[in-house]
Amino acid sequence: MLDASPGGVPDHADRKHWMQVLAQAPADPLKAAYQTLAPDPDHTLLRAPEFGAVMVQGRMGGTGGAFNLGEMTVTRCSVRLADGAVGHAYIAGRDAEKARIAALCDAMLQGAAAEAVQDHVVAPMAALLSKARADHAAKAAATKVDFFTLVRGED
Repeated sequence: MLDASPGGVPDHADRKHWMQVLAQAPADPLKAAYQTLAPDPDHTLLRAPEFGAVMVQGRMGGTGGAFNLGEMTVTRCSVRLADGAVGHAYIAGRDAEKARIAALCDAMLQGAAAEAVQDHVVAPMAALLSKARADHAAKAAATKVDFFTLVRGED
């Protein structure tokens, strides 16, 4: 169950989590999971899905000065549901339908449909991402090489 403040607004950490999951989820499984919900709720596109680019910055060693690493294509979308909830999405790549679905899920997670969206979309996508990370870590661990120094007795 999602925690909410007395005014019904979702906790910042919860929203950050589901926005991350929706943005990182693979498009086809996300679309399939969304289809298990009822038809699209009544909504207005505040910002129709549109493509653009953002500059990605890096830091040497994670703490050094920022430098421009390069550009990345993103798609953004904003929707308003009939009940007034507003949802936003920024996703990597050029998938307008994924951005629209992510924005709709964000808006629905702020209202009465939150539990259904959490159970049918966010939780399965979070599990899928977690499994993908574990598989990647296991594959990387299999290639680990331990280097060591032999001490020779000629000191």
